[in-house]
Amino acid sequence: MNDQGRNRKHYYVVVRGWNPGMYTSWFGPQGAFIQVNRFRGALYKGFSDREEAARYAAHNNVKEEFMGSPGPTGEKHGTRSHEGEDHDILLYTDGGCIRNPGPGGYGVVIIADGSRIEYSGGFRRTTNNRMELMACIVGLESLPRSTRKIRLYSDSRYVVDAVEKKWVFRWKRNNWMRDRNNPAENADLWSRLLESYEIHEVTFHWVKGHAGHTENERCDALARQASMGTDLPADTAYEEGGTQSSQGVLFDD
Repeated sequence: MNDQGRNRKHYYVVVRGWNPGMYTSWFGPQGAFIQVNRFRGALYKGFSDREEAARYAAHNNVKEEFMGSPGPTGEKHGTRSHEGEDHDILLYTDGGCIRNPGPGGYGVVIIADGSRIEYSGGFRRTTNNRMELMACIVGLESLPRSTRKIRLYSDSRYVVDAVEKKWVFRWKRNNWMRDRNNPAENADLWSRLLESYEIHEVTFHWVKGHAGHTENERCDALARQASMGTDLPADTAYEEGGTQSSQGVLFDD
């Protein structure tokens, strides 16, 4: 076994998080990640040896037991496993609006190490393209910095082409102008997306929407359900006119 195999983490001790305890996986509905994600002041450590993890847990007064409670309110976590590739993290995203503009939502599925995590959320008035971007942002921001490759799948040509054909990098260099007379739409979200893009090794891949792709359909369902929620928050930048409107409709009747 090489050094990388010997040092691979199999046990995680969460000292401060949503539910402190010992975990035998990082991702998944019963993994450590959702217990520390977005928890201010989170404290945790990974181990390749169970006895070392147990000693660390005992030293920090953490019970040595498997914990599987859900994470923060508003995040949806699935329970199905998936045989994803060990060396890649698979990130599926989708977003859209009931009307455009109108109530909108996004859905995210992350698959890694045979486990999956789902996220979704919505806004009371937004656009299709903003929700496509938000899905990518939420997915990437939820992942810790690592050397692992991320493959992001989206059915939005707007998102995939802008990144893979390098348009968005030109917009940024030009102070978020598409050309001399036209500003780039959704510059606030593009700027936020690039912050995560720059710390990960991620490639964007287009998939055809509403074509039976299992994870794309799941993301679509999550986004649709979120868009129909009650008391949805405001997409402040859009409602205050700080971004340009986008065209296109995702949720077909």
